[in-house]
Amino acid sequence: MTHDEERLLRRAIELAAAARAAGNPPFGSLLVGPDGAILAEDQNTVLTDADITAHPELKLARWAARELDPGTAAATTMYTSCQPCGMCTGAIERSHLGRVVFALSTEQLGTLKPAVTNAGALLEGPALFDEARVPVDGYYL
Repeated sequence: MTHDEERLLRRAIELAAAARAAGNPPFGSLLVGPDGAILAEDQNTVLTDADITAHPELKLARWAARELDPGTAAATTMYTSCQPCGMCTGAIERSHLGRVVFALSTEQLGTLKPAVTNAGALLEGPALFDEARVPVDGYYL
């Protein structure tokens, strides 16, 4: 990792500290363009916005999808204080960002917070393949 990459990752950590100071979960991210300039930065606002999707990675991916042409998006790097969750990873992929550099891994984060007692929603499926495929078939060609 270069000195500049470490500096940018430290900025993401500063944004995480600012999120915590504002009463939100401690996560921060920034998006850097191909020339190394910071294009946008954000922090977690899940609690203050009363929005469970207000993760900084998701907000930056949405911004990039709206504001950047595909070539520029593909040449960006997101620096983030923690490895993106599944929701954010999906948004990052769909916005075609080129690279993500994170400080804490999901496993490391797990050692810093209590274990989750609720395993989450029960997922059932797949079902009704022949019917469900009709609106999707041919869309991605």
